[in-house]
Amino acid sequence: MKCVALNARFLREDVLEGYGNYVHEIFQRLVQLHPETQFIYIFNRPYDACFITGSNVLPLVVPPPARHALSFKYWYDVKVPLALRKYTPDVLVQPYGFASLTTKIPQLLVVHDLAFKHHPAFIPKHHLYYYRYFTPRFLKKVQSIVTVSEFSKTDIVQHYPFAAAKTTVVHNAAKPGFQPLAFEDRQAIKTQYAQGCEYFLFVGGIHPRKNLLNLLKAFTIFKKWQKSNMKLLVAGRLAWQYKEVIEKIDSYKHREDVVLLDYVSDAILQPIMASAYALIYPSFFEGFGVPVIEAMQSGMPVICSNTGSLPEIAGNAALLTAPDDVEALAQQMQLIYKDEIKRSQLIEAGKLQAAKFSWDASAANFWMTMQQVTKK
Repeated sequence: MKCVALNARFLREDVLEGYGNYVHEIFQRLVQLHPETQFIYIFNRPYDACFITGSNVLPLVVPPPARHALSFKYWYDVKVPLALRKYTPDVLVQPYGFASLTTKIPQLLVVHDLAFKHHPAFIPKHHLYYYRYFTPRFLKKVQSIVTVSEFSKTDIVQHYPFAAAKTTVVHNAAKPGFQPLAFEDRQAIKTQYAQGCEYFLFVGGIHPRKNLLNLLKAFTIFKKWQKSNMKLLVAGRLAWQYKEVIEKIDSYKHREDVVLLDYVSDAILQPIMASAYALIYPSFFEGFGVPVIEAMQSGMPVICSNTGSLPEIAGNAALLTAPDDVEALAQQMQLIYKDEIKRSQLIEAGKLQAAKFSWDASAANFWMTMQQVTKK
């Protein structure tokens, strides 16, 4: 391939979360592996130079910053095709579930999940309408679809059977920095963030789908049973529909044991993850669930939901429970707290499970899928 265009809207250093991290990890590798290819990164606002990882990357700023449905359509269908007219890329990669309905450039669309199909109440109404109306049109328009788990592929095909032949799985993975820490380093992290106490860790944006309210209820039951000084650290930005969660936390019985960290960079999150007693990930629905792999690679046991892709990603290396069964979640927390043998078994199984996912392998698979687009 001579030229690849990438929609780089989510490459933002201050909030590089799931979608943006997936793009960054894959494309920084492709840029290095394929110096013969020109990569055009299309931003919709001033960009950070840290994302321009090679001399073969050409950044384009194409305003305006798209923040609502009308501006999405204008940016995708008018501004981007106009900006790319003189470059004629072989493929345009759309990593965030939206595509252009007007461009003639072959497109590869990444769809992480169909959460709007399963939990519409958790989606802002104007976004929900957009997803419902345009997702099938995007899927029909593009030449290839990538998703991040076998679960999500099956889900896409069940809802949109016409997409079966052009849907491929390219997994997420954990960065190398998520790794075990020495005992002394873990103690220092506990002192800094948890008053020297052990802590459970929750990672994810604060919005209803992540199920933080039920985790707080389970934590209350755990505290009642164990009378321990265990803390709960919450690492995640305020996303949407978060007011009820914040109000509950402010009046929470064990408020002094809950530490809100807001969004934290990988450099901060990695030692926090490696020092936790366990990761608790009770999400109602995930297309992949990256924190599960990050925790396993860090040598931490995991408790997560038994819904969506999580049983597939966690394998036999985590404790699984229904996200709406608060008492069962508390029982899993108690088990991992009291049974050191079980905890050690989960840690070792988790390391083996995490090793199945690799950004290098994902980048290679993504490149192969892009090459297939150019042959269609």
